[in-house]
Amino acid sequence: MIEYHADDYGMFRTQSRHIIDCYHNGALNGISIMPNSPYLAECMDEIKDFKKKIAITVHLNLVEGQPLTGAKASKLIDGDGNFSIGFGKLLLVGFVPVLRRIYYRQIRREMEAQILSCREYMNDGKFRLDGHVHYHMLPLVFDAIMDVVKEHNLEVSYIRFPREDLNLYRKVSGKIKGIKLINIVKVLVLNTLANRNERKYEDMLVSLGVQRKFFMGVMLSGHMFYDNVKECIPVAADIMADKGLQDMEILFHPGDVTDITEVSQITSKDDLDFLNENSVNRQKEAEALVKFGGGLKR
Repeated sequence: MIEYHADDYGMFRTQSRHIIDCYHNGALNGISIMPNSPYLAECMDEIKDFKKKIAITVHLNLVEGQPLTGAKASKLIDGDGNFSIGFGKLLLVGFVPVLRRIYYRQIRREMEAQILSCREYMNDGKFRLDGHVHYHMLPLVFDAIMDVVKEHNLEVSYIRFPREDLNLYRKVSGKIKGIKLINIVKVLVLNTLANRNERKYEDMLVSLGVQRKFFMGVMLSGHMFYDNVKECIPVAADIMADKGLQDMEILFHPGDVTDITEVSQITSKDDLDFLNENSVNRQKEAEALVKFGGGLKR
């Protein structure tokens, strides 16, 4: 089974409607929801009639907007109270024992607040977890998440491990466009972190029954266009068969932010660039989801 997944649902009203249009008119069957967004509740109300038909995941967030724990997340925010902690910094902090303890307490508290705040939105009472800009793969963050899961005895059916098979892209080389050097670096880093996290928590993941899925979406991040993804799917299916995997998550970002009011509320420069300045690419990813659905109307 292919899960055609969109991140960032609930970030803003209009942006979220762009995402859900891909369900009504296309192949979209999974979304990740922004737990700290002030608009999440009303955006979830928009999908109440068909919520159970979509795989819903908590999009744990240390990048965009403000923390649910407010000033208690002082190490993670700027003077305006917005998240402002870099991926690289959090990676390095994890190797310094004194700093690790300080940051861990704040991250764990925030992860707990975000996860539990989304309990009512999970289907069948089981959590699915991933992270905005894949911050959840950082060892410091992942350790905090797993401690929250253990302490609260949470049922977790899926955690995104954004590990990509480099053989896939070698085999379709020349047939796809848009791979950037920075994305190659991201894949190598995330593959390493995913391997670490799976090794450390192997027994716990097995006991939880966390589903394993083939993943695609970082190497072509920003360019998950129809022609690119179409070339990758058959090759990915062959690799999956060799690995004994039956399910795949393909990650898209179809939620462009072009409403003036919403643009003014973006707090992350990277999100501004990705969702607004590159809004044409977000719209192309939305078009891809519609094409994969064959113009399906639901």
